[in-house]
Order: sequence, then C-alpha cells, then structure tokens
Amino acid sequence: MVRIGVIGAGHLGKIHIRCIKQIPNLKLVGFMDSDDENAARVAEEYGIKRFMSIEDMYLEVDAIDIVTPTVSHFDFASHAIKASKHVFIEKPLTNTLQEAKELMELGYEANVKIQVGHVERFNPAFIKAQEFDLKPVFIETHRLAEFNPRGTDVSVVLDLMIHDIDITLSLVRSNVKNIQASGVNVVSDTPDIANARIEFDNGCVANLTASRISMKNMRKTRVFQRDAYVAIDFLKKSTEIFRLDEAPDEPDPMALILDLGPGKGKKQIHFENPESEPINSIQCELELFEKSITSNLPTEVSVEDGYNAMNIAYQIMEKIQSKANIR
Repeated sequence: MVRIGVIGAGHLGKIHIRCIKQIPNLKLVGFMDSDDENAARVAEEYGIKRFMSIEDMYLEVDAIDIVTPTVSHFDFASHAIKASKHVFIEKPLTNTLQEAKELMELGYEANVKIQVGHVERFNPAFIKAQEFDLKPVFIETHRLAEFNPRGTDVSVVLDLMIHDIDITLSLVRSNVKNIQASGVNVVSDTPDIANARIEFDNGCVANLTASRISMKNMRKTRVFQRDAYVAIDFLKKSTEIFRLDEAPDEPDPMALILDLGPGKGKKQIHFENPESEPINSIQCELELFEKSITSNLPTEVSVEDGYNAMNIAYQIMEKIQSKANIR
C-alpha cells in the first residue's frame, strides 16, 4: 500500500483525488490547497484531511501527486524528492528548462520514482493505435481548444502542444535535427496559436498545430508511413487504420482497389476501425505510478520524457520569439 498526498485541489486536482480513491493499492492520506474556501469544500466532500504544510504531509506519505500551477511544480517536487518521496507531477514538468534539468538530477541522486502526467499516452485510442506497427515518416497533429482562462499563464506550446510533442517523441524515437515554428498572441500575453515543424534524423517530419482560441475542440493526430495511414482522435477516443497491400489477381468485387498507373500494379485498401476499451486515462496513469513504486519498475512516463518534451517545447517557443523580435 502506497500512502499518497495530493498537492492542489483545483479542477484537475479533484479529478486526481477521485481517481486515487478508486485505486486499491493507493491510500489517499490527505491534500494541500492554498484556497481556504475550496479546501474546506474538498475536505468535506471527499472526507479527507487537509494538511497545512508540506512538512506535515511528508510525515505521513510515501508519495505526492502535484496538481498545481506550473510555476510551483519545481518547489514542491524538489522538496519532496529531497525528503525521499516518490513524485507524480502534472505536465509540463516544471516552469523552466533549467528547473526540469535540476529536478531530473535530484531524482537520480535520491533514487525515487518520478512520473510526469502526459495523460494522452494513456488515451485508449493511442493505446489501440500502438498495436499497429507504427513506423511514421510524417506526423500531423491538431490540438484546438475553446478559450479558457485557466492555462493562459503559459504559452499554448506548454499548455496544449506539449501533449503532441510528447506523443510524437514517443513514436519517432530519433534525434531532432531541425525545428521551425511560428505563433501569434491573440488574447493573452503569450502565444495562443502556434505551429511547429520538427525534422528528425531518421527522416520523419512532424507538423504540430495548437490553438486555445478555436470555435471547437479538436485533438487529432495522423500518422503516415509506407503503405499505411493511422488516424487517432484523442477527443472521440477512436482509431482508424488504412493499409495498402498488393491487390490479388481476382479481388473481391467490393474491395477498394487503387491503380498506381501503367507498370506499377495495383494496391488494395484495407480499412480498420478497431474498438478501444473504455478506460479512465488519469486513473490508469496513477495506477501505473503506484505499480512502479511497489514493483520497483521504471515509470511509464519518466522524468527524462518530461524533460525531453519541455526541451523541444522551449526550442519551439524560442523560434516563435525570434520571429516576433524580427517583426
């Protein structure tokens, strides 16, 4: 049994609290929240203890779950690691790249488990897509959201695009060779719309678009590879797979046949719409965090993964800023 405390009981923090209470091998000891009124409601609604200081919480927990604004991630996580506590920390890992690097080094020294909350890794549509042999040569992502003041303390790159940066890095697994990016501030002091083109050493190219002032929500990734195309809808939790195979000499009359032209033969198009098992992605990532502690396994989304996603995100933001300075 892993004793855990939650730091931050806002919108997402409450979701974490509910999920933790559903996990048999996690014992929710209590929570911390700086808003007295909100904290009183949470303590009463969920019947859990409110800690007034992080030091008091450390005396009763084995791990902490940090669900606070990004600016406070490093302080809470670094203190917890120094106290030899395991840490689950929401994305992005920290507020700056230097903080992320320091946190990674602290984790190595303390030999504790650190997992980063890149929750889309646990989206059932993405899990189902990975059952297919993904070897991307081109990736296109669109993550569009209706405006919400929550999250505008950081660029849309750190708020939204970082999800797709992490997904892309997990799929390509090659060094980044070149990055081009552009973005626009519309309603906040940081970019609200951004586009990035990432080129990898293995030849794969990813084109990522994120906006937090869209008229509708969209979270789609399209993976193109030799003789196949995979569409992942993170919002609808659906997966579509289109495959090309050599067409038989006598294809089924209902088969979709693609004629490649004189001397190039024909391909048969196969369409699959595999059904995903419904899962609670946040609960899933927290269950795996617990398992990594009790079974001494690597965390599913490591602190290195969190750092790598931030590293690319900051390179993208630097490219956007450099263009803004030119203008």
